Amino acid sequence: MDQEKIGKFIKEIRLKEKLSQQKFADKYGVTYQAVSKWENGKNIPDIAILKQMCEEYHMNLDNFLETKIPSKRKNIFWILIPIIALFIFLFLFILFSPKKNHFEFKTLSSNCNNFKLYGSMAYNDIKSSIYISNITYCGEKEHREYETIECSLYETDGKIKVEISKCESKNNVSLEEFLKDLNFKVDHYEKSCKIYKENSLYLEIEAKEKNEKITSYKIPLQLQDNCAS
Repeated sequence: MDQEKIGKFIKEIRLKEKLSQQKFADKYGVTYQAVSKWENGKNIPDIAILKQMCEEYHMNLDNFLETKIPSKRKNIFWILIPIIALFIFLFLFILFSPKKNHFEFKTLSSNCNNFKLYGSMAYNDIKSSIYISNITYCGEKEHREYETIECSLYETDGKIKVEISKCESKNNVSLEEFLKDLNFKVDHYEKSCKIYKENSLYLEIEAKEKNEKITSYKIPLQLQDNCAS
Protein backbone atom coordinates (compact mmCIF):
# COMPACT_ATOMS: atom_id res chain seq x y z
CA MET A 1 0.00 0.00 0.00
CA ASP A 2 1.54 3.29 -1.16
CA GLN A 3 0.39 6.17 1.09
CA GLU A 4 1.71 8.84 -1.30
CA LYS A 5 -0.19 7.41 -4.26
CA ILE A 6 -3.37 7.11 -2.19
CA GLY A 7 -2.89 10.74 -1.12
CA LYS A 8 -2.54 11.91 -4.72
CA PHE A 9 -5.63 9.95 -5.65
CA ILE A 10 -7.68 11.51 -2.82
CA LYS A 11 -6.51 14.97 -3.91
CA GLU A 12 -7.57 14.19 -7.47
CA ILE A 13 -11.05 13.21 -6.23
CA ARG A 14 -11.33 16.41 -4.17
CA LEU A 15 -10.25 18.67 -7.05
CA LYS A 16 -12.65 16.99 -9.46
CA GLU A 17 -15.45 17.70 -6.99
CA LYS A 18 -14.19 21.32 -6.75
CA LEU A 19 -14.06 21.14 -2.95
CA SER A 20 -11.67 22.89 -0.60
CA GLN A 21 -9.83 20.78 1.98
CA GLN A 22 -12.16 22.15 4.66
CA LYS A 23 -15.34 21.24 2.74
CA PHE A 24 -13.91 17.82 1.88
CA ALA A 25 -13.05 17.33 5.57
CA ASP A 26 -16.58 18.36 6.63
CA LYS A 27 -18.01 15.80 4.22
CA TYR A 28 -16.22 12.97 6.02
CA GLY A 29 -16.35 14.35 9.54
CA VAL A 30 -12.63 15.02 9.97
CA THR A 31 -10.40 18.10 10.24
CA TYR A 32 -8.83 19.82 7.24
CA GLN A 33 -5.45 18.95 8.78
CA ALA A 34 -6.35 15.26 8.44
CA VAL A 35 -7.20 15.79 4.74
CA SER A 36 -3.90 17.61 4.26
CA LYS A 37 -2.02 14.66 5.81
CA TRP A 38 -3.87 12.23 3.53
CA GLU A 39 -2.97 14.21 0.42
CA ASN A 40 0.67 14.59 1.50
CA GLY A 41 1.01 10.85 2.11
CA LYS A 42 1.61 11.23 5.85
CA ASN A 43 -1.55 9.32 6.89
CA ILE A 44 -4.30 7.27 5.29
CA PRO A 45 -8.01 7.60 6.09
CA ASP A 46 -9.72 5.28 8.52
CA ILE A 47 -11.04 2.15 6.77
CA ALA A 48 -14.65 3.26 7.31
CA ILE A 49 -13.92 6.51 5.43
CA LEU A 50 -12.14 4.61 2.63
CA LYS A 51 -15.20 2.39 2.23
CA GLN A 52 -17.45 5.46 2.07
CA MET A 53 -15.26 7.04 -0.63
CA CYS A 54 -15.29 3.85 -2.67
CA GLU A 55 -19.10 3.62 -2.47
CA GLU A 56 -19.55 7.26 -3.51
CA TYR A 57 -17.11 7.06 -6.42
CA HIS A 58 -18.10 3.53 -7.50
CA MET A 59 -14.72 1.95 -6.84
CA ASN A 60 -13.61 -1.42 -5.60
CA LEU A 61 -11.85 -1.04 -2.24
CA ASP A 62 -9.00 -3.34 -3.28
CA ASN A 63 -8.35 -1.19 -6.36
CA PHE A 64 -8.49 1.95 -4.22
CA LEU A 65 -5.86 0.57 -1.83
CA GLU A 66 -3.67 -0.37 -4.77
CA THR A 67 -4.43 3.13 -6.22
CA LYS A 68 -5.59 1.82 -9.58
CA ILE A 69 -7.75 4.47 -11.23
CA PRO A 70 -10.45 2.95 -13.45
CA SER A 71 -10.08 3.76 -17.14
CA LYS A 72 -12.78 5.87 -18.84
CA ARG A 73 -11.71 5.52 -22.45
CA LYS A 74 -14.55 5.68 -24.93
CA ASN A 75 -12.89 3.69 -27.73
CA ILE A 76 -14.60 0.28 -27.71
CA PHE A 77 -11.42 -1.42 -28.90
CA TRP A 78 -9.44 -0.21 -25.89
CA ILE A 79 -12.31 -1.18 -23.59
CA LEU A 80 -12.52 -4.75 -24.88
CA ILE A 81 -8.79 -5.50 -24.64
CA PRO A 82 -8.52 -5.10 -20.84
CA ILE A 83 -11.80 -6.97 -20.34
CA ILE A 84 -10.54 -9.94 -22.34
CA ALA A 85 -7.19 -9.78 -20.55
CA LEU A 86 -9.01 -9.71 -17.22
CA PHE A 87 -11.00 -12.85 -18.04
CA ILE A 88 -7.81 -14.63 -19.07
CA PHE A 89 -6.09 -13.54 -15.89
CA LEU A 90 -9.02 -14.64 -13.71
CA PHE A 91 -9.14 -18.01 -15.43
CA LEU A 92 -5.41 -18.59 -14.87
CA PHE A 93 -5.66 -17.24 -11.34
CA ILE A 94 -8.48 -19.62 -10.39
CA LEU A 95 -6.74 -22.49 -12.14
CA PHE A 96 -3.32 -22.16 -10.55
CA SER A 97 -3.80 -20.25 -7.29
CA PRO A 98 -6.16 -21.29 -4.50
CA LYS A 99 -5.24 -18.25 -2.42
CA LYS A 100 -7.43 -15.21 -2.07
CA ASN A 101 -5.66 -11.90 -2.68
CA HIS A 102 -8.39 -9.40 -1.79
CA PHE A 103 -8.05 -7.56 1.48
CA GLU A 104 -10.18 -8.16 4.56
CA PHE A 105 -10.28 -5.58 7.35
CA LYS A 106 -10.68 -5.38 11.10
CA THR A 107 -10.84 -2.18 13.11
CA LEU A 108 -8.39 -1.34 15.88
CA SER A 109 -9.49 1.05 18.61
CA SER A 110 -8.14 2.32 21.91
CA ASN A 111 -9.16 0.43 25.01
CA CYS A 112 -8.08 3.39 27.17
CA ASN A 113 -10.31 6.32 28.19
CA ASN A 114 -7.50 8.88 27.91
CA PHE A 115 -6.67 8.21 24.25
CA LYS A 116 -8.56 7.93 20.97
CA LEU A 117 -7.14 6.64 17.70
CA TYR A 118 -8.04 5.27 14.28
CA GLY A 119 -6.56 1.93 13.35
CA SER A 120 -7.14 -1.05 11.13
CA MET A 121 -5.68 -4.39 10.20
CA ALA A 122 -5.66 -5.26 6.51
CA TYR A 123 -5.01 -8.90 5.67
CA ASN A 124 -5.32 -11.66 3.11
CA ASP A 125 -3.63 -15.02 2.57
CA ILE A 126 -0.36 -13.31 1.67
CA LYS A 127 0.18 -10.75 4.40
CA SER A 128 -1.26 -8.98 7.41
CA SER A 129 -0.59 -5.27 8.00
CA ILE A 130 -1.34 -2.83 10.81
CA TYR A 131 -2.19 0.87 10.34
CA ILE A 132 -2.64 3.32 13.22
CA SER A 133 -3.11 7.10 12.93
CA ASN A 134 -4.94 10.15 14.32
CA ILE A 135 -4.01 9.52 17.95
CA THR A 136 -5.38 12.12 20.36
CA TYR A 137 -5.04 12.59 24.12
CA CYS A 138 -8.41 13.01 25.86
CA GLY A 139 -7.18 13.42 29.41
CA GLU A 140 -6.69 16.64 31.34
CA LYS A 141 -5.05 19.29 29.17
CA GLU A 142 -1.41 19.82 29.87
CA HIS A 143 1.13 22.26 28.44
CA ARG A 144 4.33 20.64 29.66
CA GLU A 145 7.16 20.49 27.17
CA TYR A 146 9.10 17.26 27.46
CA GLU A 147 12.78 16.88 26.71
CA THR A 148 12.10 13.73 24.63
CA ILE A 149 9.03 11.65 23.75
CA GLU A 150 8.99 8.32 21.96
CA CYS A 151 6.35 5.68 21.25
CA SER A 152 6.47 1.96 20.47
CA LEU A 153 3.94 -0.63 19.32
CA TYR A 154 4.15 -3.90 21.26
CA GLU A 155 2.57 -7.33 21.28
CA THR A 156 2.57 -9.49 24.40
CA ASP A 157 2.01 -13.19 24.91
CA GLY A 158 2.09 -13.91 28.59
CA LYS A 159 5.39 -12.60 29.93
CA ILE A 160 6.93 -12.19 26.46
CA LYS A 161 6.97 -8.60 25.16
CA VAL A 162 7.82 -8.06 21.49
CA GLU A 163 8.39 -4.63 19.91
CA ILE A 164 6.64 -4.51 16.52
CA SER A 165 7.46 -0.95 15.52
CA LYS A 166 8.96 2.21 17.02
CA CYS A 167 8.48 5.86 16.06
CA GLU A 168 11.19 8.50 15.86
CA SER A 169 11.69 10.26 19.17
CA LYS A 170 11.06 14.02 19.28
CA ASN A 171 12.76 16.63 21.44
CA ASN A 172 11.33 19.61 23.32
CA VAL A 173 7.70 18.94 22.46
CA SER A 174 4.39 18.66 24.30
CA LEU A 175 2.37 15.45 24.29
CA GLU A 176 -0.35 16.94 22.07
CA GLU A 177 2.18 18.20 19.50
CA PHE A 178 3.92 14.82 19.49
CA LEU A 179 0.68 12.94 18.79
CA LYS A 180 -0.33 15.17 15.85
CA ASP A 181 2.02 13.47 13.38
CA LEU A 182 2.27 10.10 15.10
CA ASN A 183 1.24 7.10 13.01
CA PHE A 184 2.30 3.51 12.52
CA LYS A 185 2.41 1.50 9.31
CA VAL A 186 3.53 -2.10 9.77
CA ASP A 187 3.53 -3.87 6.41
CA HIS A 188 3.99 -7.62 5.92
CA TYR A 189 3.55 -8.17 9.65
CA GLU A 190 2.22 -11.72 9.24
CA LYS A 191 1.62 -14.01 6.28
CA SER A 192 -2.01 -14.30 7.35
CA CYS A 193 -4.27 -12.74 9.93
CA LYS A 194 -3.76 -14.36 13.31
CA ILE A 195 -6.04 -14.55 16.34
CA TYR A 196 -5.04 -11.86 18.82
CA LYS A 197 -5.69 -12.25 22.50
CA GLU A 198 -7.55 -9.41 24.21
CA ASN A 199 -5.24 -6.43 24.82
CA SER A 200 -2.22 -8.27 23.37
CA LEU A 201 -1.47 -5.25 21.17
CA TYR A 202 -0.71 -1.92 22.81
CA LEU A 203 1.10 1.38 22.36
CA GLU A 204 3.54 2.63 24.97
CA ILE A 205 4.53 6.30 25.15
CA GLU A 206 7.46 7.46 27.28
CA ALA A 207 7.84 11.19 27.96
CA LYS A 208 11.05 12.31 29.65
CA GLU A 209 11.32 15.66 31.44
CA LYS A 210 14.51 17.68 31.87
CA ASN A 211 14.79 16.53 35.48
CA GLU A 212 14.98 12.91 34.19
CA LYS A 213 11.45 12.12 35.39
CA ILE A 214 9.70 9.76 32.96
CA THR A 215 5.93 9.64 32.44
CA SER A 216 4.66 6.49 30.74
CA TYR A 217 1.34 5.96 28.98
CA LYS A 218 0.14 2.47 28.02
CA ILE A 219 -2.64 2.31 25.44
CA PRO A 220 -4.18 -1.18 24.99
CA LEU A 221 -5.60 -1.76 21.51
CA GLN A 222 -8.84 -3.62 20.94
CA LEU A 223 -9.32 -5.62 17.73
CA GLN A 224 -12.87 -5.77 16.37
CA ASP A 225 -13.63 -9.51 16.52
CA ASN A 226 -10.85 -11.83 15.50
CA CYS A 227 -9.41 -12.29 12.05
CA ALA A 228 -10.46 -15.91 11.91
CA SER A 229 -14.14 -15.21 11.17
